[in-house]
Amino acid sequence: MNITDIKLRDEYIKLGQALKAAGIAESGVDAKFLIQDGKVLVNGQVELQRGKKLHDGDEVVCGDVNIKIHS
Repeated sequence: MNITDIKLRDEYIKLGQALKAAGIAESGVDAKFLIQDGKVLVNGQVELQRGKKLHDGDEVVCGDVNIKIHS
């Protein structure tokens, strides 16, 4: 599994933005389809909201990529 760390610039980052920042999705549309298809887990749970706010300590898994959110 590939691990990608994302450092927060603000209080949070939205799920769609995190997928783009990690290189999983090339655009917001790509992120939207990954999320709608149930292929994205946030803290071990399937997440269907592209605008889900991710905070320090959250983990996102999509395929073989694990994204860790840090402040």
